Amino acid sequence: MYQIEEPKYFYLMFAVGALLLMYLLVVFWKRKKQKQFADLRLLNQLSPERSVFKPALKIIMVALGLTLLVIALVNPKMGTQLKTVKRQGVDIVFAIDVSKSMLAEDIAPNRLEKSKQIVSKIIEELGSDRVGIIIYAGNAYPLLPITTDHGAARMFLQNAHPEMVSSQGTAINEALDLAKTFFDDDTQTNRFLFIISDGEDHEENSAETAAELVDLGIKTYTIGIGTNKGSPIPVKRNGKFIGYKKDRDDEVVITKLNVETLKDIAEKGDGSYIYGNRTSSTIEYVDDLLLKADKKEFETKQFSDYKDQFQWFIGFGLLLLLLDTFLLDKKTKWIQKLNLFNER
Repeated sequence: MYQIEEPKYFYLMFAVGALLLMYLLVVFWKRKKQKQFADLRLLNQLSPERSVFKPALKIIMVALGLTLLVIALVNPKMGTQLKTVKRQGVDIVFAIDVSKSMLAEDIAPNRLEKSKQIVSKIIEELGSDRVGIIIYAGNAYPLLPITTDHGAARMFLQNAHPEMVSSQGTAINEALDLAKTFFDDDTQTNRFLFIISDGEDHEENSAETAAELVDLGIKTYTIGIGTNKGSPIPVKRNGKFIGYKKDRDDEVVITKLNVETLKDIAEKGDGSYIYGNRTSSTIEYVDDLLLKADKKEFETKQFSDYKDQFQWFIGFGLLLLLLDTFLLDKKTKWIQKLNLFNER
């Protein structure tokens, strides 16, 4: 396992890229001027000891050497010991609606992106709690099994998109049933399921399914995203807007927030409905809820004793720059005899 101490220095890689670009431009300019000056075969006869491949090799060594020095500034650290630590926390599963209606833009930038922002910020505030993610539309799929790796959770969350689900609709029931299998610790007394949705196209018996989760010690909370006024669903192709979704009568579909459905599910699920359009108040409510919950102690394994690795990158980087200093543009006799680069 590794850690990055100073990721901000990765921006220096742009300078290395600019150096390579400048080199290519200079090579193009020199070739052009040489053609204007004389025939290339005559130039080769005038400078028979000039190597063709060494200038390219030198710039590659310089670029690689500088890259290694940049990595040294970033200072990657390697975990050398895996140890068991005790933590306290609760189990949380987020079920995110990724149906087409969640692309409506009545909430900026759209309902789905707002949902992902809320979940991401909640995860950032978590302590030792475990988190899992479900996505659903016409079907429900596990996006991330329950884990203490919050960084991985945020990374997987960013990939949530309607195209990840094969059929459209809002299969809240499937998401509720799938949530039953996510909570793998039977001794965990505090289990929370957060459903983030606009509540449209729901199934009639979703509230009854949420009531079944209560018997398993799972409390279901719903977070509503969208407006009562509603909005059309934009249709895009290759990122470009091409129109709005229409029904069979060629009328533009207007999708609205279905508050009553979400309130019913939360009430039967021993939770509550949360108005999710205001990000800060939503996060505060969830944070306060989780803070007051009883925490269960559990064991987990993690890497410790992280050691700096920058010295290796400095050493190899300086070595390459040093070799570049002693590497001349002339042909090397023993390489010339081998004729590896067709220089004879």
